[in-house]
Amino acid sequence: MHKGRVAFGAMDEVIFGTAAAEAVVAQVERLGVERAFLMVSGTLNRETDEIEKIRTALGSRCAGTFAAMPAHTPRAAVIAASEQARAAGADLIVTVGGGSITDGAKAVQICLANDIRNVDDIDRVRAGRGGPPDLMPPTVRQISVPTTIAGGEFSAIAGVTNERTKVKERLDHPLVMPRAAILDPALTVHTPEWLFLSTGIRAVDHCVEGICSREAHPYADAQAIKGLSMLAQGLPRVKADPGDLDARMDCQIGTWLSMGPLSSGVPMGASHGIGYVLGAVFDVPHGYTSCVMLPSVMRWNRSVNPDRQALVAAAMGQPGQDAGDVLDGFIRGLGMPRSLQDVRIGPEHFDRIADQAMGTPWVPRNPRRIDSPAQLREILVMAA
Repeated sequence: MHKGRVAFGAMDEVIFGTAAAEAVVAQVERLGVERAFLMVSGTLNRETDEIEKIRTALGSRCAGTFAAMPAHTPRAAVIAASEQARAAGADLIVTVGGGSITDGAKAVQICLANDIRNVDDIDRVRAGRGGPPDLMPPTVRQISVPTTIAGGEFSAIAGVTNERTKVKERLDHPLVMPRAAILDPALTVHTPEWLFLSTGIRAVDHCVEGICSREAHPYADAQAIKGLSMLAQGLPRVKADPGDLDARMDCQIGTWLSMGPLSSGVPMGASHGIGYVLGAVFDVPHGYTSCVMLPSVMRWNRSVNPDRQALVAAAMGQPGQDAGDVLDGFIRGLGMPRSLQDVRIGPEHFDRIADQAMGTPWVPRNPRRIDSPAQLREILVMAA
């Protein structure tokens, strides 16, 4: 018998297929805000007119623009953005960009609400081993226009990198989930191909680890299986024709669905756990961590969940095949890296990665039990 709990997140709506500027203005009007603070991709801001279109559409309701968020959301940039938003009297944050910007704005919400003014103060609000601290709830909320497809805009968790320790730390509160997500495929045309496709594999990883979890349930399965099918068909179409907006929209909707398991309480597994460490310690881009780790994690787990893995292969259009092999071939077909060596990580780092990954939230909940770093080393050797 299934047993569980599905909590619906604090997102009001998802708008898809409407131009971003028009959709942002409609949200500002719906929410009755006056001072929208933009946190945006530096590249989009410098090299395209997309951000300017949004600023123009907002007019006097645009309170400022922050366009300097590096990858992996470092603490210092979060503080800089918070101070600028505070000085601007922001009453809403609008993000336009990838996961680091989306996460950055979630962290800014927490900093504004809890009077966090320097990098060390973030220690007071980050989630520790015992769960999140007692936080003042965010009052300046966020809407997000994602340009990559890792799916962070559908979660209430922010990953922020502590530059001193090189650890990606978790900040979370139910209200940091954006109030709305706006999926405009036209904006993603500017996203570099490697980034769009690799974050697409991140979304595939959300689907796959959700389907394969010991704690999977039908509500999450329905979304993850459909999302995986849309991504499996859509990503190769985007690679074949970067201008195919229908394929990009399918990938964006597949990504939204990919977050169904995580947002309804299904944990991720070792691919996500190891990925956290590869990102924070070795600066491997988010999507690449999934490209490199997911097939090996699936092969290592196969002895405990062959039925679940069969669902993955079927959703990817290859029923009866080994899911690890299907994923391996799919990721290679997109031209993405497939080994730790491809992302310049050698065996001399495996002990450190294994030790640190044991402390992530996901490794303890991997479908096949992981009791020691030695087992993680086995997976790393497979992915070498």
